[in-house]
Amino acid sequence: MTSSPDPETPPKRPRKPVRIAEIRGVAKLITRSSLGITRMAEGVHRHVWNAIGIPGGTKTGRTRGLTGLIYSGVHGSLMAAGLGVDAVLAGLQPLLENEEIPAAPHTPQREAILSALNGFMGDQLAAHNNPLATPMILRHAGNILNWQTPPAPTHLSGKVLLLVHGLCMNDLQWDARHNGQSVNHGKALAAALNYTPIYARYNSGLHVSQNGRALSAQLEQVARHWPTPIDELTVVAHSMGGLVIRSALHVATQAGLRWPAYLKKIVFLGTPHHGSPLERAGAWVDERMGSMAYTAPFVPLGQVRSAGITDLRFGNLLDADWQGSDRFARLPDTRQIVPLPRDVACFTVAATTADKRGILADRLIGDGLVPLHSALGHHDDPRRSLAFGEDAQLIAYRTNHLALLSSPDVTRQMVDWLTPQDGDRENEC
Repeated sequence: MTSSPDPETPPKRPRKPVRIAEIRGVAKLITRSSLGITRMAEGVHRHVWNAIGIPGGTKTGRTRGLTGLIYSGVHGSLMAAGLGVDAVLAGLQPLLENEEIPAAPHTPQREAILSALNGFMGDQLAAHNNPLATPMILRHAGNILNWQTPPAPTHLSGKVLLLVHGLCMNDLQWDARHNGQSVNHGKALAAALNYTPIYARYNSGLHVSQNGRALSAQLEQVARHWPTPIDELTVVAHSMGGLVIRSALHVATQAGLRWPAYLKKIVFLGTPHHGSPLERAGAWVDERMGSMAYTAPFVPLGQVRSAGITDLRFGNLLDADWQGSDRFARLPDTRQIVPLPRDVACFTVAATTADKRGILADRLIGDGLVPLHSALGHHDDPRRSLAFGEDAQLIAYRTNHLALLSSPDVTRQMVDWLTPQDGDRENEC
Protein backbone atom coordinates (compact mmCIF):
# COMPACT_ATOMS: atom_id res chain seq x y z
CA MET A 1 0.00 0.00 0.00
CA THR A 2 1.39 3.36 -1.01
CA SER A 3 1.31 6.08 1.59
CA SER A 4 0.10 9.49 0.51
CA PRO A 5 2.29 12.50 1.17
CA ASP A 6 1.67 14.41 4.37
CA PRO A 7 -0.27 17.56 3.40
CA GLU A 8 1.39 19.40 6.27
CA THR A 9 4.87 18.68 4.93
CA PRO A 10 6.05 21.47 2.62
CA PRO A 11 7.36 20.23 -0.74
CA LYS A 12 11.08 20.05 -1.16
CA ARG A 13 12.54 23.04 -2.91
CA PRO A 14 14.07 22.03 -6.25
CA ARG A 15 17.82 22.12 -6.45
CA LYS A 16 19.13 25.18 -8.17
CA PRO A 17 21.08 24.48 -11.34
CA VAL A 18 24.84 24.52 -10.86
CA ARG A 19 27.45 25.02 -13.57
CA ILE A 20 30.77 25.39 -11.80
CA ALA A 21 32.68 25.84 -15.07
CA GLU A 22 30.71 29.00 -15.78
CA ILE A 23 31.23 30.29 -12.24
CA ARG A 24 34.96 29.79 -12.79
CA GLY A 25 34.67 31.68 -16.06
CA VAL A 26 32.91 34.62 -14.44
CA ALA A 27 35.46 34.66 -11.60
CA LYS A 28 38.29 34.83 -14.14
CA LEU A 29 36.55 37.70 -15.91
CA ILE A 30 36.15 39.62 -12.65
CA THR A 31 39.82 39.12 -11.83
CA ARG A 32 40.98 40.29 -15.25
CA SER A 33 38.63 43.28 -15.17
CA SER A 34 39.90 44.29 -11.75
CA LEU A 35 43.50 44.03 -12.94
CA GLY A 36 42.67 46.13 -15.97
CA ILE A 37 41.01 48.84 -13.88
CA THR A 38 44.02 48.91 -11.55
CA ARG A 39 46.42 49.36 -14.46
CA MET A 40 44.20 52.06 -15.93
CA ALA A 41 44.13 53.96 -12.64
CA GLU A 42 47.92 53.71 -12.41
CA GLY A 43 48.18 54.99 -15.98
CA VAL A 44 46.10 58.08 -15.16
CA HIS A 45 48.22 58.62 -12.05
CA ARG A 46 51.36 58.37 -14.16
CA HIS A 47 50.13 60.93 -16.72
CA VAL A 48 49.27 63.39 -13.94
CA TRP A 49 52.82 63.05 -12.67
CA ASN A 50 54.17 63.63 -16.16
CA ALA A 51 52.18 66.87 -16.37
CA ILE A 52 53.85 68.27 -13.26
CA GLY A 53 57.32 67.01 -14.14
CA ILE A 54 57.65 64.08 -11.74
CA PRO A 55 59.41 61.08 -13.30
CA GLY A 56 57.54 57.81 -13.55
CA GLY A 57 58.52 54.19 -13.26
CA THR A 58 60.85 52.25 -15.50
CA LYS A 59 57.95 50.73 -17.45
CA THR A 60 55.55 52.70 -19.65
CA GLY A 61 52.41 53.75 -17.79
CA ARG A 62 53.77 52.64 -14.40
CA THR A 63 54.43 54.72 -11.29
CA ARG A 64 57.47 54.63 -9.03
CA GLY A 65 58.35 54.78 -5.35
CA LEU A 66 55.71 54.20 -2.68
CA THR A 67 52.88 54.75 -5.17
CA GLY A 68 54.29 52.15 -7.51
CA LEU A 69 54.74 49.76 -4.59
CA ILE A 70 51.09 50.19 -3.61
CA TYR A 71 49.85 49.56 -7.15
CA SER A 72 52.11 46.50 -7.42
CA GLY A 73 50.72 45.22 -4.13
CA VAL A 74 47.14 45.66 -5.28
CA HIS A 75 47.95 43.95 -8.57
CA GLY A 76 49.63 41.05 -6.79
CA SER A 77 46.78 40.67 -4.31
CA LEU A 78 44.20 40.55 -7.09
CA MET A 79 46.24 37.96 -8.96
CA ALA A 80 46.61 35.82 -5.85
CA ALA A 81 42.91 36.09 -5.00
CA GLY A 82 41.90 35.19 -8.53
CA LEU A 83 44.19 32.18 -8.64
CA GLY A 84 42.97 31.08 -5.21
CA VAL A 85 39.30 31.28 -6.14
CA ASP A 86 39.94 29.41 -9.38
CA ALA A 87 41.85 26.68 -7.53
CA VAL A 88 39.01 26.21 -5.03
CA LEU A 89 36.36 26.08 -7.77
CA ALA A 90 38.50 23.68 -9.82
CA GLY A 91 38.61 21.36 -6.83
CA LEU A 92 34.86 21.58 -6.29
CA GLN A 93 33.95 21.15 -9.94
CA PRO A 94 34.11 17.32 -10.12
CA LEU A 95 32.23 17.07 -6.83
CA LEU A 96 29.38 19.43 -7.67
CA GLU A 97 28.84 18.76 -11.36
CA ASN A 98 27.18 15.37 -11.00
CA GLU A 99 23.86 13.81 -11.90
CA GLU A 100 22.14 14.97 -8.71
CA ILE A 101 22.79 18.63 -9.42
CA PRO A 102 21.66 19.45 -12.95
CA ALA A 103 23.48 21.90 -15.14
CA ALA A 104 21.95 25.25 -15.92
CA PRO A 105 19.42 25.05 -18.76
CA HIS A 106 20.49 26.31 -22.17
CA THR A 107 17.83 29.00 -22.46
CA PRO A 108 17.92 31.31 -25.49
CA GLN A 109 18.46 34.26 -23.15
CA ARG A 110 21.47 32.65 -21.49
CA GLU A 111 22.96 31.61 -24.82
CA ALA A 112 22.45 35.11 -26.25
CA ILE A 113 24.42 36.63 -23.36
CA LEU A 114 27.26 34.13 -23.75
CA SER A 115 27.35 34.68 -27.51
CA ALA A 116 27.51 38.45 -27.11
CA LEU A 117 30.33 38.07 -24.58
CA ASN A 118 32.23 35.78 -26.96
CA GLY A 119 31.76 38.21 -29.82
CA PHE A 120 33.04 41.12 -27.79
CA MET A 121 36.03 39.44 -26.12
CA GLY A 122 36.02 35.79 -27.13
CA ASP A 123 39.65 35.84 -28.23
CA GLN A 124 40.67 36.76 -24.69
CA LEU A 125 38.38 34.12 -23.21
CA ALA A 126 40.01 31.49 -25.42
CA ALA A 127 43.55 32.74 -24.75
CA HIS A 128 43.03 32.39 -20.99
CA ASN A 129 41.20 29.04 -21.21
CA ASN A 130 38.06 30.61 -19.82
CA PRO A 131 35.20 28.06 -19.68
CA LEU A 132 32.88 30.72 -21.11
CA ALA A 133 34.66 30.53 -24.48
CA THR A 134 32.43 28.87 -27.09
CA PRO A 135 33.92 26.02 -29.15
CA MET A 136 33.09 25.45 -32.83
CA ILE A 137 30.26 22.92 -33.02
CA LEU A 138 27.56 21.84 -35.46
CA ARG A 139 24.02 21.11 -34.30
CA HIS A 140 21.23 19.07 -35.83
CA ALA A 141 17.72 19.04 -34.36
CA GLY A 142 19.03 20.84 -31.28
CA ASN A 143 21.79 18.32 -30.58
CA ILE A 144 25.53 18.60 -31.10
CA LEU A 145 26.62 16.38 -33.98
CA ASN A 146 28.60 13.52 -32.48
CA TRP A 147 29.99 11.01 -34.93
CA GLN A 148 30.30 8.37 -32.21
CA THR A 149 26.50 8.38 -32.08
CA PRO A 150 25.39 9.95 -35.39
CA PRO A 151 21.76 10.85 -36.11
CA ALA A 152 19.60 8.15 -37.63
CA PRO A 153 19.78 8.16 -41.44
CA THR A 154 15.98 7.82 -41.67
CA HIS A 155 15.69 11.42 -40.47
CA LEU A 156 18.27 12.83 -42.88
CA SER A 157 18.37 13.73 -46.55
CA GLY A 158 21.34 13.92 -48.88
CA LYS A 159 20.78 17.67 -49.22
CA VAL A 160 22.63 19.27 -46.32
CA LEU A 161 21.93 22.90 -45.44
CA LEU A 162 24.48 24.63 -43.20
CA LEU A 163 23.49 27.87 -41.47
CA VAL A 164 26.28 30.05 -40.07
CA HIS A 165 25.44 32.89 -37.68
CA GLY A 166 27.13 36.26 -37.37
CA LEU A 167 29.06 38.29 -34.80
CA CYS A 168 27.87 38.08 -31.18
CA MET A 169 25.17 35.58 -32.13
CA ASN A 170 24.47 31.84 -31.97
CA ASP A 171 22.52 29.13 -33.77
CA LEU A 172 19.38 29.60 -31.67
CA GLN A 173 18.93 33.09 -33.09
CA TRP A 174 17.91 31.72 -36.46
CA ASP A 175 14.58 31.33 -34.66
CA ALA A 176 13.19 34.82 -35.23
CA ARG A 177 9.81 36.51 -35.37
CA HIS A 178 8.10 38.75 -37.93
CA ASN A 179 4.81 40.44 -37.05
CA GLY A 180 4.23 37.89 -34.30
CA GLN A 181 4.93 34.91 -36.56
CA SER A 182 7.87 32.52 -36.20
CA VAL A 183 10.48 32.65 -38.96
CA ASN A 184 13.42 30.29 -39.31
CA HIS A 185 15.14 30.31 -42.69
CA GLY A 186 16.60 26.86 -42.10
CA LYS A 187 13.28 25.23 -41.27
CA ALA A 188 11.55 27.02 -44.15
CA LEU A 189 14.13 25.85 -46.69
CA ALA A 190 14.02 22.34 -45.26
CA ALA A 191 10.25 22.21 -45.68
CA ALA A 192 10.27 23.70 -49.18
CA LEU A 193 13.29 21.95 -50.68
CA ASN A 194 13.87 18.82 -48.57
CA TYR A 195 17.10 20.03 -46.95
CA THR A 196 18.41 18.70 -43.66
CA PRO A 197 19.51 21.82 -41.75
CA ILE A 198 22.55 21.85 -39.50
CA TYR A 199 23.59 24.92 -37.56
CA ALA A 200 27.09 26.15 -36.71
CA ARG A 201 27.89 27.72 -33.37
CA TYR A 202 31.29 29.33 -32.81
CA ASN A 203 33.26 31.91 -30.85
CA SER A 204 32.82 34.97 -33.04
CA GLY A 205 35.50 36.87 -31.10
CA LEU A 206 38.25 34.76 -32.65
CA HIS A 207 39.85 35.76 -35.94
CA VAL A 208 37.73 34.87 -38.97
CA SER A 209 40.59 32.73 -40.26
CA GLN A 210 40.68 30.74 -37.01
CA ASN A 211 36.96 30.07 -37.21
CA GLY A 212 37.32 29.28 -40.90
CA ARG A 213 39.79 26.50 -40.14
CA ALA A 214 37.61 25.14 -37.34
CA LEU A 215 34.50 25.16 -39.54
CA SER A 216 36.39 23.48 -42.36
CA ALA A 217 37.45 20.70 -39.99
CA GLN A 218 33.84 20.22 -38.87
CA LEU A 219 32.58 20.07 -42.45
CA GLU A 220 35.22 17.51 -43.33
CA GLN A 221 33.75 15.30 -40.60
CA VAL A 222 30.30 15.83 -42.10
CA ALA A 223 31.60 14.81 -45.53
CA ARG A 224 33.20 11.67 -44.13
CA HIS A 225 30.54 10.54 -41.65
CA TRP A 226 27.13 11.80 -42.82
CA PRO A 227 24.92 8.72 -42.40
CA THR A 228 23.43 8.95 -45.88
CA PRO A 229 25.16 9.78 -49.20
CA ILE A 230 25.51 13.55 -49.64
CA ASP A 231 24.03 14.94 -52.85
CA GLU A 232 24.84 18.56 -52.14
CA LEU A 233 25.87 21.03 -49.47
CA THR A 234 24.26 24.48 -49.42
CA VAL A 235 25.24 27.28 -47.03
CA VAL A 236 23.21 30.22 -45.72
CA ALA A 237 25.47 32.64 -43.84
CA HIS A 238 24.52 35.79 -41.97
CA SER A 239 26.90 38.70 -41.46
CA MET A 240 30.34 37.53 -40.26
CA GLY A 241 29.24 33.97 -41.00
CA GLY A 242 29.71 34.72 -44.70
CA LEU A 243 33.36 35.60 -44.10
CA VAL A 244 33.82 32.45 -42.04
CA ILE A 245 32.47 30.15 -44.77
CA ARG A 246 34.59 31.91 -47.43
CA SER A 247 37.65 31.46 -45.22
CA ALA A 248 36.75 27.81 -44.56
CA LEU A 249 36.37 27.11 -48.26
CA HIS A 250 39.69 28.76 -49.08
CA VAL A 251 41.69 26.73 -46.55
CA ALA A 252 39.85 23.52 -47.45
CA THR A 253 40.60 23.99 -51.14
CA GLN A 254 44.25 24.70 -50.40
CA ALA A 255 44.43 21.53 -48.28
CA GLY A 256 42.60 19.35 -50.81
CA LEU A 257 39.83 18.39 -48.39
CA ARG A 258 36.77 16.41 -49.42
CA TRP A 259 33.84 18.61 -48.40
CA PRO A 260 34.21 21.44 -51.00
CA ALA A 261 33.27 18.95 -53.73
CA TYR A 262 29.75 18.79 -52.25
CA LEU A 263 29.31 22.56 -51.97
CA LYS A 264 26.88 23.82 -54.62
CA LYS A 265 25.40 27.09 -53.36
CA ILE A 266 26.06 29.86 -50.83
CA VAL A 267 23.62 32.59 -49.83
CA PHE A 268 25.16 35.56 -48.01
CA LEU A 269 22.86 37.67 -45.81
CA GLY A 270 24.30 41.08 -44.93
CA THR A 271 27.90 39.86 -45.08
CA PRO A 272 30.52 42.64 -44.77
CA HIS A 273 32.68 41.35 -47.61
CA HIS A 274 34.71 44.56 -47.50
CA GLY A 275 34.23 45.44 -43.86
CA SER A 276 32.19 47.87 -41.82
CA PRO A 277 32.76 51.61 -41.29
CA LEU A 278 31.90 51.17 -37.60
CA GLU A 279 35.11 49.22 -36.96
CA ARG A 280 37.10 51.72 -39.02
CA ALA A 281 35.63 54.46 -36.82
CA GLY A 282 36.74 52.49 -33.76
CA ALA A 283 40.32 52.48 -35.03
CA TRP A 284 40.14 56.26 -35.51
CA VAL A 285 38.89 56.74 -31.93
CA ASP A 286 41.74 54.57 -30.62
CA GLU A 287 44.26 56.72 -32.47
CA ARG A 288 42.77 60.00 -31.25
CA MET A 289 42.57 58.87 -27.63
CA GLY A 290 46.12 57.56 -27.71
CA SER A 291 47.45 60.90 -28.94
CA MET A 292 46.21 62.84 -25.89
CA ALA A 293 47.95 62.47 -22.53
CA TYR A 294 44.89 62.31 -20.29
CA THR A 295 42.88 59.97 -22.51
CA ALA A 296 45.75 57.62 -23.41
CA PRO A 297 45.27 55.46 -20.27
CA PHE A 298 41.71 54.75 -21.40
CA VAL A 299 42.72 53.39 -24.82
CA PRO A 300 42.67 49.81 -23.44
CA LEU A 301 38.91 50.20 -22.96
CA GLY A 302 38.41 50.40 -26.72
CA GLN A 303 41.00 47.73 -27.34
CA VAL A 304 39.07 45.16 -25.37
CA ARG A 305 37.17 44.51 -28.60
CA SER A 306 37.92 41.13 -30.06
CA ALA A 307 40.00 39.96 -32.99
CA GLY A 308 36.75 39.02 -34.70
CA ILE A 309 35.54 42.60 -34.47
CA THR A 310 38.77 44.12 -35.77
CA ASP A 311 38.69 41.65 -38.67
CA LEU A 312 35.52 43.46 -39.76
CA ARG A 313 37.45 46.66 -40.49
CA PHE A 314 38.11 45.42 -44.03
CA GLY A 315 36.68 41.89 -44.02
CA ASN A 316 39.74 39.77 -43.23
CA LEU A 317 39.57 36.13 -44.32
CA LEU A 318 43.08 34.72 -44.00
CA ASP A 319 45.86 34.54 -41.42
CA ALA A 320 48.00 36.65 -43.74
CA ASP A 321 45.45 39.46 -43.50
CA TRP A 322 46.25 40.11 -39.83
CA GLN A 323 49.42 38.31 -38.78
CA GLY A 324 52.45 40.48 -38.12
CA SER A 325 50.51 43.74 -37.75
CA ASP A 326 48.95 45.72 -34.92
CA ARG A 327 45.24 45.08 -35.35
CA PHE A 328 44.37 48.29 -33.50
CA ALA A 329 46.56 50.54 -35.66
CA ARG A 330 45.01 52.50 -38.52
CA LEU A 331 46.49 50.70 -41.50
CA PRO A 332 45.46 50.48 -45.18
CA ASP A 333 43.59 47.51 -46.61
CA THR A 334 46.28 44.93 -47.33
CA ARG A 335 44.09 41.81 -47.47
CA GLN A 336 44.92 38.98 -49.80
CA ILE A 337 42.54 39.06 -52.76
CA VAL A 338 40.13 36.12 -52.45
CA PRO A 339 37.47 35.96 -55.19
CA LEU A 340 34.19 34.14 -54.79
CA PRO A 341 34.61 30.38 -55.28
CA ARG A 342 34.39 28.92 -58.74
CA ASP A 343 31.86 26.18 -59.48
CA VAL A 344 29.63 27.38 -56.63
CA ALA A 345 26.46 29.39 -57.23
CA CYS A 346 26.71 32.45 -54.98
CA PHE A 347 23.88 34.80 -53.98
CA THR A 348 23.82 37.87 -51.77
CA VAL A 349 21.17 39.79 -49.86
CA ALA A 350 22.06 43.34 -48.85
CA ALA A 351 19.83 45.48 -46.66
CA THR A 352 19.32 49.17 -46.10
CA THR A 353 17.18 51.02 -43.61
CA ALA A 354 16.47 53.58 -46.34
CA ASP A 355 13.67 53.27 -48.89
CA LYS A 356 15.98 53.90 -51.85
CA ARG A 357 19.64 53.78 -52.78
CA GLY A 358 21.97 56.72 -52.28
CA ILE A 359 25.55 57.55 -51.30
CA LEU A 360 24.85 57.24 -47.56
CA ALA A 361 22.95 53.97 -47.91
CA ASP A 362 25.51 52.50 -50.29
CA ARG A 363 28.71 53.46 -48.51
CA LEU A 364 27.93 54.27 -44.89
CA ILE A 365 24.55 53.47 -43.34
CA GLY A 366 23.34 50.38 -45.17
CA ASP A 367 21.50 48.10 -42.78
CA GLY A 368 22.88 49.95 -39.75
CA LEU A 369 26.03 47.83 -39.59
CA VAL A 370 27.00 46.85 -43.13
CA PRO A 371 26.89 49.28 -46.11
CA LEU A 372 25.24 48.12 -49.32
CA HIS A 373 28.54 48.29 -51.20
CA SER A 374 30.17 45.88 -48.77
CA ALA A 375 27.26 43.42 -48.68
CA LEU A 376 27.03 43.44 -52.49
CA GLY A 377 30.77 42.81 -52.79
CA HIS A 378 31.51 46.12 -54.53
CA HIS A 379 34.93 47.73 -54.07
CA ASP A 380 36.64 50.79 -55.53
CA ASP A 381 39.52 48.50 -56.53
CA PRO A 382 38.05 46.31 -59.30
CA ARG A 383 40.37 43.45 -58.34
CA ARG A 384 38.63 43.19 -54.99
CA SER A 385 35.05 43.37 -56.26
CA LEU A 386 33.08 40.13 -55.95
CA ALA A 387 31.32 38.98 -59.10
CA PHE A 388 27.75 38.28 -58.04
CA GLY A 389 25.42 37.89 -61.01
CA GLU A 390 22.67 40.48 -61.38
CA ASP A 391 20.00 37.85 -60.78
CA ALA A 392 21.91 36.65 -57.71
CA GLN A 393 21.45 39.90 -55.75
CA LEU A 394 18.61 41.20 -53.62
CA ILE A 395 18.42 44.57 -51.88
CA ALA A 396 16.02 44.57 -48.93
CA TYR A 397 14.81 48.13 -48.34
CA ARG A 398 13.60 49.45 -44.97
CA THR A 399 15.35 46.48 -43.38
CA ASN A 400 18.04 46.44 -40.71
CA HIS A 401 20.85 43.95 -40.18
CA LEU A 402 19.03 41.66 -37.75
CA ALA A 403 15.74 41.85 -39.65
CA LEU A 404 17.40 39.83 -42.42
CA LEU A 405 16.90 36.83 -40.13
CA SER A 406 13.15 37.34 -39.86
CA SER A 407 12.20 38.66 -43.29
CA PRO A 408 9.67 36.47 -45.16
CA ASP A 409 10.76 38.23 -48.36
CA VAL A 410 14.29 36.96 -47.80
CA THR A 411 12.96 33.45 -47.21
CA ARG A 412 10.95 33.55 -50.44
CA GLN A 413 13.93 34.82 -52.42
CA MET A 414 16.15 32.06 -51.06
CA VAL A 415 13.57 29.41 -51.94
CA ASP A 416 13.52 30.80 -55.47
CA TRP A 417 17.31 30.88 -55.75
CA LEU A 418 17.82 27.41 -54.30
CA THR A 419 15.06 25.65 -56.23
CA PRO A 420 16.73 23.44 -58.87
CA GLN A 421 16.07 24.71 -62.38
CA ASP A 422 17.56 24.64 -65.85
CA GLY A 423 20.49 26.99 -66.25
CA ASP A 424 21.19 26.89 -62.53
CA ARG A 425 24.93 26.95 -63.23
CA GLU A 426 24.68 30.40 -64.83
CA ASN A 427 24.98 32.06 -61.43
CA GLU A 428 28.17 30.22 -60.57
CA CYS A 429 30.91 32.49 -59.30
